[in-house]
Amino acid sequence: MTLRFRKNRFRQLRRTIVPTLVFLPFLLNPGSTSSQLAPGSLDVHWDEGAANCQTHHEPPIQVHAYNAQTYILREGLCTIFEAPFMYLLIGSTKALLIDSGDVAEPKQAPLADTVMRLLPGYAGSKLALLVVHTHRHLDHRAGDVQFAKLPNVQVVGYDLDSVKKFYQLADWPSGQAIINLGDRQVDVIPTPGHNETEVSFYDRNTGLLFSGDFLLPARLLVDDAKAYQASAERLANLVRERPVNHVLGGHVEKDDDGKLFPWESQYHPHEHSLQLTKQDVLTLPQALRKFNGFYTEVDGFVFINSMRILIACALLIAVVLLGLLWALIRYVRRRRVAKPSKAAQERAFAP
Repeated sequence: MTLRFRKNRFRQLRRTIVPTLVFLPFLLNPGSTSSQLAPGSLDVHWDEGAANCQTHHEPPIQVHAYNAQTYILREGLCTIFEAPFMYLLIGSTKALLIDSGDVAEPKQAPLADTVMRLLPGYAGSKLALLVVHTHRHLDHRAGDVQFAKLPNVQVVGYDLDSVKKFYQLADWPSGQAIINLGDRQVDVIPTPGHNETEVSFYDRNTGLLFSGDFLLPARLLVDDAKAYQASAERLANLVRERPVNHVLGGHVEKDDDGKLFPWESQYHPHEHSLQLTKQDVLTLPQALRKFNGFYTEVDGFVFINSMRILIACALLIAVVLLGLLWALIRYVRRRRVAKPSKAAQERAFAP
């Protein structure tokens, strides 16, 4: 075999082997593709509450295992009408609880006990837990007190300064942060609009987007329309090139026909599914542009600015009352003019 033949043979082998070696890691472990997201199941029937909660005997907290490292928890409708959802993500070095619900009293809803039982480890050596919030409204943080004195648990503050400091987001609401759970990373995206402290969480492991009260099958309460619009566009840009298996919000307030249940209803028959889709995220910015600032139903969304509606109602009531008062004053004045005085009446009938 000549030297020239050996060189040519080596070049051929190199052209074949090198590309194979380059792509071998992707062939063996293609974790960067959407098909390799950790699978899970949302095959669950959530407790629908009852027309008479006195006869309802379901547990105060319902737990569903999306997979072995991801749990969805919900406080029951007969426990509290808000029936908020909470999410537990377990990594190799730390676990993350997104929101702590609407019940402070553990006897009413033992959230901390339920979460600690789900964490790996034994009583004295449970996996470290980080408790965060989608926003500061009480129905997403009332349960914080149940975790306050537990060992190896950190509860992040819910006020805006605490949120910005913990996630190191000095230029709020620009920028993003990452929560590292060891073998699991969760992106933190500022999404104010419903509330100024609102954040959404994207789990790279499962492709789940946790959207709190920013996007959910319920009333979308708009506190700041301009901020909401900017956040919707920011979130859409983030997920456009990312796989999203499901969008999971903080509540469900619709039935499966898309109609809203009455406010404070503790009975949700034929409830809408919890999960929304990536397309809902991409549709949201355009739908928000059609919001009239008070109440708008469009493209499957229901946008409400409760404060503006209350102010408008108050102004309307004030105008009506002023109108009635003015009408009453004019009526009294006319009666006084039309009715002659007693002295005048006596003069008129004098001989």
